[in-house]
Amino acid sequence: MTTTSRTNTCDRCDRKTEHTVRIEVRTESQKEENIKFSREPYRVSTCSECGTKQVQRMNNA
Repeated sequence: MTTTSRTNTCDRCDRKTEHTVRIEVRTESQKEENIKFSREPYRVSTCSECGTKQVQRMNNA
């Protein structure tokens, strides 16, 4: 997994701050027979100032 540093707007800090950003593949289905078909990429951004985490499904970006 690769982690990158970027400047993003933080809703909690109410300003632009440094964030660590990574892409995670997450399983969305709870049904065992669908698990292998339900993996989706998510962008996870964490504020370096306050620790607030924002998660966004990449297909919805």
